[in-house]
Amino acid sequence: MGDPVMFDRAALRLTLGLVLIGTVGAAVVASGLDPITIVFWRSAIATLFLLVWCFATGILPDRTLTLRNLALGAVAGTSLVMSWAAFFGGIMLTSISTATILFHIQPFLILLISAAIWKERVSLNQTIWLAGAFAGVVLASGLSLSSGEVDPDWLLGIGITLGGAFFYAITAIAGKGLAGQRGEITTLCQTVVGIIVFAPFVDFSQDITLPSWGWVAMVGVLQTGVAWVLIYSAYPYVSTPVLAVLSFVNPLTAIMTDWLFFDHLLGWPQALGMVLIVIGTLGIKLDWRLVPAPRVSPPATPSANR
Repeated sequence: MGDPVMFDRAALRLTLGLVLIGTVGAAVVASGLDPITIVFWRSAIATLFLLVWCFATGILPDRTLTLRNLALGAVAGTSLVMSWAAFFGGIMLTSISTATILFHIQPFLILLISAAIWKERVSLNQTIWLAGAFAGVVLASGLSLSSGEVDPDWLLGIGITLGGAFFYAITAIAGKGLAGQRGEITTLCQTVVGIIVFAPFVDFSQDITLPSWGWVAMVGVLQTGVAWVLIYSAYPYVSTPVLAVLSFVNPLTAIMTDWLFFDHLLGWPQALGMVLIVIGTLGIKLDWRLVPAPRVSPPATPSANR
């Protein structure tokens, strides 16, 4: 059994890291910048922070870094920064709460993509949790009980956010091959890719105000660099059930900041949608069984000749 003090500290670090990430939407909105510009500078500032951190702590130079890991890191990094851009775009077209809730359907997309690529069997219990979660997506989108004409910008924001969740699922699947690599190195590879991918699309002549630079610096240093260092340092010491439960600190923080700073309060359909997504996610991650597994009869023992 692990050291309870070490576990408590790890859980605290994980919670703090997820709280920091949960406030990223507020910083994005407050910056007033477009998603491409934010993702580029987030990547650039986080890269500088992680380089300093990794050299200062001896993580770099990493002699275990291989060409295969760099290739996987490039794939994971490209899909990750695309998911960031889509998520930020979804926030600007809908709301922080709506985009964050919808973005958290990645576990179900990972399950479906894995089933399609590796022909992994989806059990009846997983199908039930999937169905409940996707019903939650419909409710959380804010479109389910809308009356009259649907706002096209809101609808576009929903689509962009779901696309971002898909890209994030690709990142997670590609990242499975990097399980033996330090998380800080993986994140550093991904932020470097973010610089390369978005540099051609950034208007460097754009006049960015000092307050906007402050918000972007916060996103890069606190909500990316510091947050992921805290999270990766906690992962080895936190059990899967605790990890599954604490993963919802992020969306709950986002919903609270959306309410406190922008006066956006979830309606009951969206709140119900979030509950369904949370239950579905926990059901899959913790392997909750609504339907008992079929019993397998033992093979008959042949009778001995007497």
